[in-house]
Amino acid sequence: MPLPSAVIDDCTGFSDMDDSSEAYLCINDPNGNWSESRAVLDPAEEEEKFRRKLKYFFMNPCDKYTARRRKPWKLILQILKIAVVTIQLVSFGLSNQMVVQFKEENLMTFRHLFLKNFSGSSANTYAVYTKHDVYTHIAYTVEQFLMLPSITLGNHEYEKKGAVYTPLSICQQFYQNGSLSPANESFQIDSRVDEECLLIYPLHPFSTITANPLNFTLHFERLLAVTVKFTLKSINLETVQYHELPDCYVFNIMITFDNKPHSGRIGIDLDNDVQIYECKDWTVTGASPRDMYIMVLFDIMVILILLLSLLLCVRSVKAGVLLQFEYTEFFSSRYSKRVSFSDRMEFINGWYILIIVSDILTITGSLLKIVIQLKAMASYDLCSILLGTGTMFVWIGVLRYMGYLKKYNILIITLRAAFPNVIRFSCCAAMIYLGYCFCGWIVLGPYHTKFRTLNVVSESLFSLINGDDMFATFKNMQQKSYVVWLFSRLYLYTFVSLFIYMVLSLFITLITDTYDTMKHQRLDGEAVSDLQAFIMQCKDLPESGRFSVNETRFLMSCCSQRMCGSDDDTA
Repeated sequence: MPLPSAVIDDCTGFSDMDDSSEAYLCINDPNGNWSESRAVLDPAEEEEKFRRKLKYFFMNPCDKYTARRRKPWKLILQILKIAVVTIQLVSFGLSNQMVVQFKEENLMTFRHLFLKNFSGSSANTYAVYTKHDVYTHIAYTVEQFLMLPSITLGNHEYEKKGAVYTPLSICQQFYQNGSLSPANESFQIDSRVDEECLLIYPLHPFSTITANPLNFTLHFERLLAVTVKFTLKSINLETVQYHELPDCYVFNIMITFDNKPHSGRIGIDLDNDVQIYECKDWTVTGASPRDMYIMVLFDIMVILILLLSLLLCVRSVKAGVLLQFEYTEFFSSRYSKRVSFSDRMEFINGWYILIIVSDILTITGSLLKIVIQLKAMASYDLCSILLGTGTMFVWIGVLRYMGYLKKYNILIITLRAAFPNVIRFSCCAAMIYLGYCFCGWIVLGPYHTKFRTLNVVSESLFSLINGDDMFATFKNMQQKSYVVWLFSRLYLYTFVSLFIYMVLSLFITLITDTYDTMKHQRLDGEAVSDLQAFIMQCKDLPESGRFSVNETRFLMSCCSQRMCGSDDDTA
């Protein structure tokens, strides 16, 4: 008689037989002795078990819980992870916001302190046009630097190394040798660059400003640039209000007088490089490092949760890969059919890959956040990118669980089905887009500010596709060359017509067609792949008990009793 598909270990325990085509049976003979019997499963029964195994693998967490009463730990962990990662991101964002605000306000302060007659609206057009103005602006910067302690509203002070303050340096870069004669259309230039510097220590302020108070001669004919560099220190006291220890800041300030074009206009720009350190000596009433250590402990807890999530997802991906090999071998041996690539990829859960990438990014960002909180480094930008991208992927991963709802599932399926076609279509459209970018840059660049660089051209054309600033793009075209102006009209009209009326319409049609296809397949109950058709032959419901280990044990026990009873009757 055929034996049931179960395993009895030492006649007291049972285990699931999903991965085996053999059955072990412990039989109690009439003499009371137990013996072990071994049999090979019937092919039809083996196929049904494998089909049931595949169906269980592709169940959602709720159905898996109904089928085997296994708690959805990954689902619970993902919900917990969303909460803690979001709290961590908000905490870091608020802290980073204070840092960014302090740096931006200090940059604006330095521009108003050290640039003569500076206004916020002239940041991109601030320049001088005479030699006297160059000397005057440099002298003004030096005077403001020397008088800084008595004029600044902030807590800015000079950097001090030992007993000596760090000096202000004025350096000019110029061609080593050369002579120019535009009238004779001749020149001689030695392309090697020399540099001369003058150091000024913060001891005594200037009392008056003359045309050249520094006794520093600039070689305007060969001048490339003049740089004024100095270092200031400050403390951000805003964090005290939030019961956090203040940070100490070092501002390396550089003012650049750019004369590389030699056009008669020397542009002036002030920029600073900021370094953040933990203050060496501090005393603050009502604040302590306890809050910082609490945040560090919270970050460590987040890392542990993410590591657990990472391990569970890696294990699930591994199980899917192994089941894929088993399915491929089963179909090859049973039906002599080759499994398609799309069916094999069904076993690779893209959501798990997304979660793994998200966990890696967030773990790296959390470690970097801990280092920043301990004042070992100040890579706020890199930490923001890691945490921001990781949190974005975490929230995108929520779509996986929304896909278990019928009304949302069709949208998720449409996005997944349309993605390959969207990529192919985008590659084709990108070729046309790049062609317009290169053409607009080389032809319209000299006559339109929105086409001066490739980056600006790409941004302008992308804005045109979305209908932004379209009239200004047409209107601001210079009319110095009628041929170029006429070409610009042809260029802009064809681009707008091609991408708005054709490319975007085709893109939308591609998505809608995929949605209609998925909707009809769902309504008609059509199987979209051999894998799904194979699984659909399994009619067992999750609550049927056929997926649980207990159901196998029950069948084994009943069958054992029958065999033992038949032996007794025979005896």
